[in-house]
Amino acid sequence: MTLSTKIAFLGIGLMGEPMARRLLQAKHSVTVWNRTLSKAEALAPDGALVAKSLAEAVREADIVISMLEAGPIVGQLIDAALGALAPDALWVDMSSTKQAEAQQFHARLVARGHRFIDAPVSGGVGGAQAGTLAIMAGGSAADYARAQTVFAAMGRATLVGPAGSGQVAKLCNQLIVGATLNVVAEALLLAQAAGADPAAVRAAIRGGFAESRILEVHGQRMLERNFVAGGQVKSQLKDMHNILAAAGAAGVTLPLTQLVTERYESIAASHATADHSAALLALELLNPGRRLGDGPDKLA
Repeated sequence: MTLSTKIAFLGIGLMGEPMARRLLQAKHSVTVWNRTLSKAEALAPDGALVAKSLAEAVREADIVISMLEAGPIVGQLIDAALGALAPDALWVDMSSTKQAEAQQFHARLVARGHRFIDAPVSGGVGGAQAGTLAIMAGGSAADYARAQTVFAAMGRATLVGPAGSGQVAKLCNQLIVGATLNVVAEALLLAQAAGADPAAVRAAIRGGFAESRILEVHGQRMLERNFVAGGQVKSQLKDMHNILAAAGAAGVTLPLTQLVTERYESIAASHATADHSAALLALELLNPGRRLGDGPDKLA
């Protein structure tokens, strides 16, 4: 694959916008489309071609990338685009969906002579901006090789198995992220409630076996009560539900995942668009009168 490959990028949202910018910075030819046209037009000064319709966006694309809110929306776009897709086009869905949905997308596209990879990402908006996303790809080795140059502009990709496997890997990632966010919240709240300085406790345990990016980044967010969204509560909760669905399909019980899901459900209505480090707020609901720090909550 060469840099002359034509890419259509569908979904210029919180993650899609910086991901598309990384592709443009790598000198790829990128046509962008979004239901809200103004979001796509914002990329025109960076060299993006702006499509006013879905069909226009995908018609000449060698690779179509979708970065959308959920599986049903991805499915709707695939159905709507099928008639306009170029022969042998490769559709790379970088959204977070269910494994079964990804497998259905693969079957639908292959039946029409096209290709498919599910390639969800981890790393948040910061990783998208820096081009350091972890990209978990499910598909054939040949299709993965075809997309590698594109992936390289956005982060570090790993082929983890056949179609649908990328979503499994992302769910495993989100299981660890969701659980660790809640554990860090519990540790910091315990530190303060027991009379220690929670910021000093966090500093003391960093570098030991408890060290993690969650403790580093989101532990600080919790101390600052900074819940301005990177990854959102509603997205984390969607992922938790998808994890439980995958566990049910695989015939395994995940009791900790169920508990974490319940914690996010408790704040889904009140803090849907807050950062998922708002797991701290869910914990404080269980502990009336206990609050980490004394600063105001930053939500926007």
